[in-house]
Amino acid sequence: MDFETCYRAVSSRDARFDGWFYTAVRTTGIYCRPSCPAITPKRRNVEFHPTAAAAQAAGFRACKRCRPDASPGSPEWNTRSDLVARAMRLITDGVVDREGVSGLAAHLGYTPRHLTRLMTQELGAGPLAIARAHRAQTARTLLENTTMPAADVAFAAGFGSIRQFNDTMRAVYATAPQQLRGCAEPGVLSLRLPARVPFAGDRLLEFLGMRAIPGVEQWDGTTFSRVLRLPNGTGQASIRAQADHCQVTLHLDDVRDLAPAVSRLRRMLDLDADPVAVAETLAATLPVQRIPGLRSPSAFDPEETAIRAVLGQQISVAAARTAAGRLVQDGQFPTSAELAALDPQTLRMPRRRAHTVIELAARLAEGRITLDPGCDWDEAYLALLDVPGIGPWTASYIRMRALGDPDVALPGDLGIVRGAARFGLDPDDPRWKPWRSYAMHYLWNLED
Repeated sequence: MDFETCYRAVSSRDARFDGWFYTAVRTTGIYCRPSCPAITPKRRNVEFHPTAAAAQAAGFRACKRCRPDASPGSPEWNTRSDLVARAMRLITDGVVDREGVSGLAAHLGYTPRHLTRLMTQELGAGPLAIARAHRAQTARTLLENTTMPAADVAFAAGFGSIRQFNDTMRAVYATAPQQLRGCAEPGVLSLRLPARVPFAGDRLLEFLGMRAIPGVEQWDGTTFSRVLRLPNGTGQASIRAQADHCQVTLHLDDVRDLAPAVSRLRRMLDLDADPVAVAETLAATLPVQRIPGLRSPSAFDPEETAIRAVLGQQISVAAARTAAGRLVQDGQFPTSAELAALDPQTLRMPRRRAHTVIELAARLAEGRITLDPGCDWDEAYLALLDVPGIGPWTASYIRMRALGDPDVALPGDLGIVRGAARFGLDPDDPRWKPWRSYAMHYLWNLED
């Protein structure tokens, strides 16, 4: 991080940099988001950290005024495919809380010691410290939005003991957990998930709503809802888009699933994207100003999205919804293991497509194809192409939607071909890199 660039962002209170880095002030012992409205600290008293965990590890506590823990996340972790970015995506999904650092390292194919060394070198904090910062944020969310006893909050957020919970909350927020209490309705979590502006939230939810699976998802023109499959149970999320955030109402069977639910919803809604950077690249060829802040939505459940992509091959969006709806049972889309156990002959679809669905499900269930947040995008793409019946379009679409790769082109897509022709462009214009996924969404949405 360049000191001068960061200090200029802080001096101008530029909200675009919220989540990219954190400002720590030595004289106060507080760290803030760049847009904090407080008086700009003197240059000699400031240091910058790439993560909240690094600031906390250096002995700083969160600002009570700007709430740095509630800022949008860094776009970096969803646009990079290297080891550290993959580790960050898994940590925010709760892997360290569920499986420890050894489990995280196993997912990535490295030793815990090597992974910790790499992350500490780049981020100023290892996986345990980063997971600790996420636990504190989850605990604060539960304290403010539920009526759960503090002891239950501690264990639901992933802390190993009440003492660890109290010590962490005091260190991070400089206050006792009980002082963070809010007013909440029992059993309901109402969350504000911030986004960088501009934010075309209405277009985002419309895209998801047009593809809603009957029985699993609903779209009424304003609110998008879906059933959530989570590590410890199920849930339900209802989402409404606002100018700079999404308002989400969550119902969870197990509150331990709050952190992965929020992480997966943020990825699905692409809330951590940097729309200014995207627009700066695409504006030379596309009239992006007509739809400022258009997002490239990802998937809440990558395996579900991969199966749906195969179901949607060479048919309309409406027909794909119908095909997916036929597989729903008891309000849930089947898991890969459940699909793999089915006889292809029982599926109401062309025989070849049915065999492709079952084969893909089997490989996902057996772990021969991995689509979790920490997977290698190139390896997953090649593994998908190896499935009989999956070609480059389907594998690329899965890479875009299920894995969240921001730089995927779909030159063989009929809608993309037509959209590019309207502007006299190549469907895979190299000038769109590294934001080709966003270019695809603009071509689907822009009219002449």
